[in-house]
Amino acid sequence: MPAAWRPSLEPLTAQRDITHAHFAPGDTVVIPTGVADGRLSGDVMTIVAPSWHLPTDEDGWRLRNPRGGERTFITAHPRYMIHLSRHCPDCLIYRRALEDYVLPKVPVGSGSFDCGWYSLTHLNQLVHLADARGGR
Repeated sequence: MPAAWRPSLEPLTAQRDITHAHFAPGDTVVIPTGVADGRLSGDVMTIVAPSWHLPTDEDGWRLRNPRGGERTFITAHPRYMIHLSRHCPDCLIYRRALEDYVLPKVPVGSGSFDCGWYSLTHLNQLVHLADARGGR
């Protein structure tokens, strides 16, 4: 990660006002995790089923990573996700706001990197650094 930029500068995800009902099983979403070649990058996943998101004590979604691996299924809060499978004005506006906020802070030619916005709990629940609470 470029020394001039820290993940704490990205407040948009944790403050995003999006409801559980905005997404549905079968939707393809991306969770933005970093920057690659001057663009936002992230993990593409498919929504499988509703699930409780313990880090926020709110409704979340169970997601499936089509590439499989150690973390094939995770749980995430709706505000962490952006639609890919359908034209969604709310998600397009959010993605653009995130790009406008983050990309100017990343030095040109800095390559690809994970911004460190998220971590996984022992229950495979994705949690944004602004949502993290002690002991969970």
